[in-house]
Amino acid sequence: MFRRGTWPESGRVAAILRRETVGGMLVLVAALAAVVLANTPAQDGYHRLMAASVGPVALHLDLTVAQWAADGLLALFFFVVGLELKREFVAGDLRDPARAALPVVAAVGGMVVPAVIYVLINALTGADTLRGWAIPTATDIAFAVAVLAVIGSQLPSVLRTFLLTLAVVDDLLAIVVIAVFYASGLDFGALCLALIPLALFAAAVRRGLRSWWLLVPLGLCTWALIHASGIHATVAGVLLGFTVPVIRRTDAGGGDFCMADHFEHRLRPLSAGIAVPVFAFCAAGVTFGGLSGIRAALTDPVTLGVLFGLLVGKAVGIVSATALLARFTRASLDDGLRWPDVCGIGILGGIGFTVSLLITELAFPGDHQAVEHAKVGVLLGSVGAALVAAAVLRMRELGYREAARVESIDADGDGIPDVYQRGD
Repeated sequence: MFRRGTWPESGRVAAILRRETVGGMLVLVAALAAVVLANTPAQDGYHRLMAASVGPVALHLDLTVAQWAADGLLALFFFVVGLELKREFVAGDLRDPARAALPVVAAVGGMVVPAVIYVLINALTGADTLRGWAIPTATDIAFAVAVLAVIGSQLPSVLRTFLLTLAVVDDLLAIVVIAVFYASGLDFGALCLALIPLALFAAAVRRGLRSWWLLVPLGLCTWALIHASGIHATVAGVLLGFTVPVIRRTDAGGGDFCMADHFEHRLRPLSAGIAVPVFAFCAAGVTFGGLSGIRAALTDPVTLGVLFGLLVGKAVGIVSATALLARFTRASLDDGLRWPDVCGIGILGGIGFTVSLLITELAFPGDHQAVEHAKVGVLLGSVGAALVAAAVLRMRELGYREAARVESIDADGDGIPDVYQRGD
């Protein structure tokens, strides 16, 4: 039996898990735990666990634990991403082309430049390594927003809006890249069959049905068929999220209700508290092999391409694309947003973690060394971007804090502190 007070306590835990900072910290702890286990005497047990096969063979779902984390749990994460994308396109900043132009172009620049840097570094090594061009193009929205939230409260709210819009577009482009460039052996029959449970799910949510016994089986069928089609199964999460209505409506009881808010309220704690941290634990376990292994990784073009793509390419791409659009069109930064802020956001965009690790697994199937070295690049690039961005934005936060203090002293704006005007 549950003790009295269990449900209120679980509600408080869920509320905590909805905060970006908590989700980011959980992912960081899970990734650190994986790195520690993979570089201690426990590494054999860790790798055996990741390679253990689980699931029904008859349904072609006998996947390893690591594959279940990447294909299964991340589908929940991408379902929440799909909800966010649709909300932005229907009722958010992306519905207004004028307001969306800068972050959209910034996101495109933030994907193109890292990809170019990776290709240039790996151009002489052969086509196998070139398959990793998309690894440094992704931004981890949970980590990036968590860093921004930790830095301070004095940064302008438009800074967070710009980052969120940029990251949402980045997620959409990453999904397209995964679906187009990393599909394997496409099975059109399974893909067409997936449209049936997807359509039934869409019809149910549009009618306002919230019964888990109906929606969960339809979602699982859609996921399984898309997985069987050769398209990465996380795309199923995005498609299911896109079907959910985001406009508020009146329910049968006469109350105000939004189906997207309902799903996000229920599923974000599971995504932030379980799905993404477990995936991080399964994907981030890189065995460095001591100093010699680290030296080997840091001389591999794969590692260098990912590292410099995230740490340098993201910042250059985001800032330069934004500056070019502002220079040659009527687009301009929102009031309260300055170019040093955009530079900080550009560096912050180099935190690629979750999606970059996923693309790593897709880019080098069967090439253990390339996967390990690419993960080293992801970890080093993401940590480096987080630290540099934190330093830059912290200086900006202190500047905004000082400006707010001066403004409070000189409330009438005449340049003379009010305390002297009062003769105190």
